[in-house]
Amino acid sequence: MKQIVLLWIASIMMLPLTAQQVDTIPEATEAIEVPAVEEAPIVEEAPVVEEAPETPDVGDTLNVMGKIEIIETPENTRVTLGENEVFIVEENGDTVRVVLGSRGISIVEGEDGTEVKVIEMDDLPEKTYKNKKKRFKPHFAGLELGLNNFVTPDFSMTLPQDEAYMDLNTGKSWNWNLNIFDYGFGLGSDYVGIVSGLGFEFINYNFDGQNSIQKDPGTGEIIEYVPDYAGNITKSKLNMTYIYAPLLLEFQIPAGRKRIHISGGVIGGVKLWSNTKMKYTISGEKSKEKAKGDYNLAPLRWGFTARVGYRALNVFANYYMTPLFKENLGPELYPFTVGLALIPW
Repeated sequence: MKQIVLLWIASIMMLPLTAQQVDTIPEATEAIEVPAVEEAPIVEEAPVVEEAPETPDVGDTLNVMGKIEIIETPENTRVTLGENEVFIVEENGDTVRVVLGSRGISIVEGEDGTEVKVIEMDDLPEKTYKNKKKRFKPHFAGLELGLNNFVTPDFSMTLPQDEAYMDLNTGKSWNWNLNIFDYGFGLGSDYVGIVSGLGFEFINYNFDGQNSIQKDPGTGEIIEYVPDYAGNITKSKLNMTYIYAPLLLEFQIPAGRKRIHISGGVIGGVKLWSNTKMKYTISGEKSKEKAKGDYNLAPLRWGFTARVGYRALNVFANYYMTPLFKENLGPELYPFTVGLALIPW
């Protein structure tokens, strides 16, 4: 045992042993059995996995309130409004094409420089407009200028003698209409549709005589008014402002590259304010008088309208079925207007 301990210490301390010392170490009487190592199991080869097929690039899509859709891919960007593509940007090598509605711009970078070209719809590839559907375009919004007058119940412009104070100077009785917006939808076609909108009607009736009107203090009816203190009356008129809306059936007839539009229907209005104005002389000096009031004018009214035009120029006529004044509070007169309209096209 002593010899084994010395050999172990020497191996640790790396001390050399003499041959005599080694010979004195007794041989092990029994061999140390080493347990057999089991063989590792054979692992089958993993099956070959096929490569997944390449998927096409899908663009990023942004949808805004279900109305506007923006699709962006490496090749192009498309903006659609409803079913119509309204804006497209395409890149193809050295060419960039920008399309807005029915027109576009093509920018080509070549060896000789950069070429910029304006593209008409007919020059665009079919894919940029083949799904574009024509929509019905209404013709109401714009500026109208007309002349005013009114008729009696039997459609006469000659007034009875007791209503002669309402005679108008038609050439100075102007009507200004500002139609701020319109809306239309086609009836299964872009040639026929329903049109509505909203506008303001600024009306003035310029009296032909040297008089104005007022309410009778006793009965409340409209009567003639001539100031005792006024000398020569140079101008006298009744002003009214209505807000109104139409409901029209419009037809469009092709005429070259544009269309003739014809429409007719009803209009209704609500009175906003009214007043009278006079200009006269007192002792040779000019003076004027303005008086606000309702003057028994109909607060609500409705009538018929007809319109026809081509491009930006239109002709219109309005006839109101509601009398100018409230029933039994003024002469029974029915207003009408004929004039021209300018609309964007």
